[in-house]
Amino acid sequence: MDENIYQHFRKEEAPFIDQVAGWLQDVSDQYRPYLTDFLDPRQQYIVEALVGEKGEQHYRFDGGYGAAERKRALLYPDYFTPTQDDFAIQLFEIHYPTKFSTLSHGKILGTLVNAGIKREMFGDIMTDGDLWQFCVTANMADYIQTQIVKIGRIGVRLEPKDYTELLVPKDAWVMEHTATSSLRVDSLISSVYNISRQRSKELVENGKIKLNWQEFDRPDFELGLRDIISVRGYGRIQLHEIEGRTKKEKYRLLLGVLRK
Repeated sequence: MDENIYQHFRKEEAPFIDQVAGWLQDVSDQYRPYLTDFLDPRQQYIVEALVGEKGEQHYRFDGGYGAAERKRALLYPDYFTPTQDDFAIQLFEIHYPTKFSTLSHGKILGTLVNAGIKREMFGDIMTDGDLWQFCVTANMADYIQTQIVKIGRIGVRLEPKDYTELLVPKDAWVMEHTATSSLRVDSLISSVYNISRQRSKELVENGKIKLNWQEFDRPDFELGLRDIISVRGYGRIQLHEIEGRTKKEKYRLLLGVLRK
């Protein structure tokens, strides 16, 4: 692999870049497709960049539904034509006593992780405001179904569903254009949610922010394409495109924004 590729990404992303290069080598050597676990949007962006447009290998993503954030990548050679089944994703719906209890994204996520299920084994957790569903890799479906019988103190039953039975998620990203003086996390939070730079800096330093679902506390950190920051109490921001500069040298950005 071209050594120059590393300079386009963060230093801490080098191990993932090496992993993708290994997957592509497998596809090339064995001339057969390779299916990854669930990737976050930033990892998907790295896969896109490494595979490129004109290589011998191709890629396609699927997360169980069109607007999924977390998706599996299928890397494949020229002859192969992917189908939905090749992504091996199982959708589950969570049955629980809705009259007496409430679930949350955080409770479901915590239960799955505490059951020893790695984050890359499951995709999005969705709700329409009442029902809850989530996607997992098909090879983990039986294990998850037998392991998860409680979320917190709430007794639950996981029912496998066909992807045609997917609920319509309540959260919908809205595309917004904005101009900002910098790609720093605190600057972006400040301009999107219309709060002071000092307030947004405090949110980051006080552990109220996650970057690509990881704990994170650096206000001066510069966002890259497809990064998602979650701001507790406010919503989420994803950097989709850097569209250029204004006359005053501000960045013109296209963002996906979720407001609470």
